[in-house]
Amino acid sequence: MASPIRIISSMATKQVLADLIALYRQAHPDTVIELESVGGVDAAKRVQAGEAFDIVALASNAVAQLTTDGKVMAGSTVDVVHSGVALAVRRGAPHPDITSEAAVKQAVLAARTLGYSTGPSGVQLAKLFERWGIAEQIKDRIVTAPPGVPVGSLVAQGEVELGFQQLSELMSLEGIDVLGPLPAQIQIITTFSAGLATASTQPEAVRALLAFLVSPATGPTKQRNGMEAAG
Repeated sequence: MASPIRIISSMATKQVLADLIALYRQAHPDTVIELESVGGVDAAKRVQAGEAFDIVALASNAVAQLTTDGKVMAGSTVDVVHSGVALAVRRGAPHPDITSEAAVKQAVLAARTLGYSTGPSGVQLAKLFERWGIAEQIKDRIVTAPPGVPVGSLVAQGEVELGFQQLSELMSLEGIDVLGPLPAQIQIITTFSAGLATASTQPEAVRALLAFLVSPATGPTKQRNGMEAAG
């Protein structure tokens, strides 16, 4: 019997990958696939440390770095989804206007506490606050979610008044109201990619799965998870 295909991913793609794996297994019922989703930084560290996986699914820049470092096979990477950032408040809380850049800035300045992830979107948000000239003013209000902990869960618990995170991570959480995506002029799009880990002992099976992850049949599943196909 073939070994399971082991995938490590960041939390942002946990649900979409789980749904895509279920779809793949309808046509390949004998293929065993194990998905582990953790904070993206931790995932990259584990791959760098030599832990054996078959597929690495992370933000495209992280996969590119792992490829440079010889942990992901050069030429094997596929771009799976584009993922945007949305805003959320605790269920039942007032909904601030977020329909324009100026409105989002005002909502940020009015919030007692703010939360965003340690992932790529969080880095870009920090740069946005710098560009707006408010980084110093709000720095003591920022609550950084620990790796692997959804910002939305801190919003639901009342620890964060205004939360920013990938829509895919917010849309399935209880106890929050998703206000909607960031307006287009300041939207932060992260591309998530997947590649064949050099530690894999079953490259043919992995390449078949990677090809499926970017096939047209996967488009509706990606949209249901708040993402767009990257291919």
